[in-house]
Amino acid sequence: QVQVVESGGGLVQAGGSLRLSCAASGTIFVINDMAWYRQAPGKQRELVATVTTGGAANYADSVKGRFTISRDNAKNTVVLQMNSLKPEDTAVYYCNFRLRPARTSREDDYWGQGTQVTVSS
Repeated sequence: QVQVVESGGGLVQAGGSLRLSCAASGTIFVINDMAWYRQAPGKQRELVATVTTGGAANYADSVKGRFTISRDNAKNTVVLQMNSLKPEDTAVYYCNFRLRPARTSREDDYWGQGTQVTVSS
């Protein structure tokens, strides 16, 4: 089985920084893309950032220049460094791993439990 555990998050003032981490463990054959999503109250979950196996990153326009996504393939981890935080960044953040548990398995999405990020004005 695959376990995905997030850490980080919390309460910060506008302009501050937070770092989210996420690790996948268990039976894993290969991890392809890793990503972070977020969901604010009353809104749909939205994609924040993705990073490919080779390290190529893409960001939502709303976070470009402020957030950085990175991954460690050896440790099966993904990190989201969030700087210059704004109140509109307040949301529950979820990490996502697109992986195959075994060589013969199909690719599927595995999610973290979610972590609250609150930015006060």
